[in-house]
Amino acid sequence: METLKRYLIFLVGLFVNSLGVSLITKVNLGTSPISSIPYVLSLNFPFTLGNFTIFFSIFLIVLQLIILRKNFKLEHILQIPVSIIFGYFIDFTMILLSRVNPEEYIMKIVYLLIGCLILGVGVYMEVLADVVMLPGESFVRAIVLTWKTNFGTSKICFDVSMSVIAAVLSCVFAGRLAGVREGTVIAALLVGFIARLIGKKLAFLKDMIFPESVSAEN
Repeated sequence: METLKRYLIFLVGLFVNSLGVSLITKVNLGTSPISSIPYVLSLNFPFTLGNFTIFFSIFLIVLQLIILRKNFKLEHILQIPVSIIFGYFIDFTMILLSRVNPEEYIMKIVYLLIGCLILGVGVYMEVLADVVMLPGESFVRAIVLTWKTNFGTSKICFDVSMSVIAAVLSCVFAGRLAGVREGTVIAALLVGFIARLIGKKLAFLKDMIFPESVSAEN
């Protein structure tokens, strides 16, 4: 029963996550670092943001296989169906938000902040479920496990690298900077903070939702 609850919470969190990514993307101030490369590619090639999210996620899974080698476990394979679901969720939520096209800069910032809040909630739910990591986080974790680096520092380096690569790709394919703007920086700074803050404020929820785990620990 607990396993079912965890996967249900994870799926809801995945949907909320995709909703946050789509809302941040719709305001046209750049998107979150992990989505920046798929977004830039979607602007220049005939595939959707969701499609490129799936392609990029599978690429990250392959990199994990190369980095981890013998430490690559069967549970890492679960990232593939999760990535496919997440990609379709993103395309679906982009359709849901098709009428969200703020023109004034102040409204763009408001929608961006709301998107960061939603994305933070989604990340919190995924952490709460504790069943599968998305490829981006799992890739960073693979680096940490293999080269014994600090997770926080590695995550920052990963986010910066994704944004820089996306910016380069944008300049190469479009001749201008698109998909990486102030919204990318704001999302990078806010989303993790929001997820951690919610985790602290709602720490009691874990005991309420998963009493079986609490009993086992005691």
